[in-house]
Amino acid sequence: MNTAIEFRDVTKTFKGASYSAVDHVSVTVNEGEFVTILGSSGCGKTTLLKMINRLYEPDSGSIILFGEDISTVDVVKVRRRIGYVIQQIGLFPHYTVGENIATVPKLLKWDKEKTAARVDELLELVGLKPDEFRDRYPSQLSGGQQQRVGLARALAIDPKIMLMDEPFGAIDSITREKLQSELLDLHRNMGKTILFVTHDIEEAFKLGDRVIIMNEGKIRQFDTPENIIRQPADAFVQSLVDSALAKERFWERYR
Repeated sequence: MNTAIEFRDVTKTFKGASYSAVDHVSVTVNEGEFVTILGSSGCGKTTLLKMINRLYEPDSGSIILFGEDISTVDVVKVRRRIGYVIQQIGLFPHYTVGENIATVPKLLKWDKEKTAARVDELLELVGLKPDEFRDRYPSQLSGGQQQRVGLARALAIDPKIMLMDEPFGAIDSITREKLQSELLDLHRNMGKTILFVTHDIEEAFKLGDRVIIMNEGKIRQFDTPENIIRQPADAFVQSLVDSALAKERFWERYR
């Protein structure tokens, strides 16, 4: 199995912080894997993600992407290989849906026909009819529809790696469930390497082939959901599993 991303003893500390946001992390993600990163606010999960596309630079250690140390590669080249989806979506409000999705292809000077075909292909892929949505503006879309457009934009140049930072965090639970299932289908069909940050244990376990559990900048456990539930690595992981099981027991009372 080929390695897509490798962290080698990576540390990142922000000024004034009492502990490192990422503290001597070494971890390997395989090509085609869907890995979720779980933890509470401030645990380092978003920092870990942002160092992959060099929005943050590590203080020490190295990050290897498909065999290349990213610190030795032009930052633009690194980012062109990566799709990035965030909770706030970040669509340009004065661009149509089609123009938003075409942002990077235009920067790469794709011709109009190729760009238009790619936009329509991606809209179909994320479940939005091109004729209905191509010329709408973000303000005319629901939160779930905007998130689909954000995903389509991130897929525009067919990146090998998708980084997703709590993309469904601000969406209602019914739409969220639907988007989670659709994302799993997309992953199965496209085989991309996905790193997905969440603070929701149910989302992390539903989506991840493997789950990274972080606390105070350290990885507490990195394993399959099943192994984490059966063999929590420490008291912190145990407390997360217990909280999920307690929620399950609460709903069982009403069945």
